[in-house]
Amino acid sequence: MPSSIASVGASLGSGVSTDTSRLASRENLDAAGQRFEAIFTGMMLKSMRAAKLGDGLFDSKAQEQFRDMQDQQLAQNMATHAPMGIGKAMTAFLARSAAVDEGGGAP
Repeated sequence: MPSSIASVGASLGSGVSTDTSRLASRENLDAAGQRFEAIFTGMMLKSMRAAKLGDGLFDSKAQEQFRDMQDQQLAQNMATHAPMGIGKAMTAFLARSAAVDEGGGAP
């Protein structure tokens, strides 16, 4: 068994793929922008929750964990259905920089 693992590792070389064709896909850029927006929105919601003025009478760790999961899902839904635009701006920036890299020159 270990010899088969070693042969697979040797056939892969350094283990780093040099195929970058998937990076230029508009679908991948859009998905990355949506994920970025969801993460950004989640961080914003978490910061807003941390800025609370006082502790509630019935707050617990379980309720806090559930609220974090709820905020995470809310952030994902907001990024999908009502984006703020930061993901779209990032996607446009990446598409523009990818075009500059492919052209080999400045814009």
